[in-house]
Amino acid sequence: MKVLFIGDVVGEPGRRAVRHLVPQLRQQHAVDLVIANGENAAGGSGVTLATAAELFAGTVDIITSGDHLWDQKEVVTLLHNEPRFVRPLNYPPGVPGQGSTIFRKEHLPPVAIINIQGRVFMPELENPFLALRAEVARLQATTRIIFVDVHAEATSEKIALARMVDGEVSAVVGTHTHVQTADEQIFPGGTAYLTDAGFTGPHESVLGRKIEPVLKRFLTNTPQRFEVASNHVRLQGVLVEIDAASGKATGIRRLSEPMPAM
Repeated sequence: MKVLFIGDVVGEPGRRAVRHLVPQLRQQHAVDLVIANGENAAGGSGVTLATAAELFAGTVDIITSGDHLWDQKEVVTLLHNEPRFVRPLNYPPGVPGQGSTIFRKEHLPPVAIINIQGRVFMPELENPFLALRAEVARLQATTRIIFVDVHAEATSEKIALARMVDGEVSAVVGTHTHVQTADEQIFPGGTAYLTDAGFTGPHESVLGRKIEPVLKRFLTNTPQRFEVASNHVRLQGVLVEIDAASGKATGIRRLSEPMPAM
């Protein structure tokens, strides 16, 4: 089976790229499941009911999140009511929402999707290593196919989490830095890995934001409004091929698709 994972969707340009490109990519690559990190989908920060609905309408099956989870108050409704929306697993008990979900589709084995958040240079949640190990063990009773979105800043933390579960999950893909890395590989145990999937949105920017306010912030140390940029829109992500019987990855390929001129 084939899973398309889409790197952080940033604002309206990112949502537009999903809407226009994902249906084509699904057909071109015979994709069975589309996962998108949507934590920046609403104006570049957080996710709302409307922006989540737009991603689902773009044929995204599952939306993951990250450290901007709480930036939009409407997210509470998603956390309570939307089974296709996943927040970081390693929040304390009692926090609304789910840190994993099971995707089911006719003629396909069930697929588990986990969202985990790192702690290095990030808001400190529960230990992601202990949380991930326990959740993988729990989900293995249901399925061999497990896909992990590691939303983290530090490369070392992402790699260490992936190495810990090598052979136990199908893929570990990093998000958060918005810079697509070139280290795609399949570990010895059969787990596909990429440190960061990049981002989906305007690439004539600083990580999706207009350039001048970011430069002014660095030059003057004064508060600035970081609005979403608009030019050179690309969809970035990764396509992972998985053996449905064993749950092992058989292929991994980075994608960086430009939006066609409209």
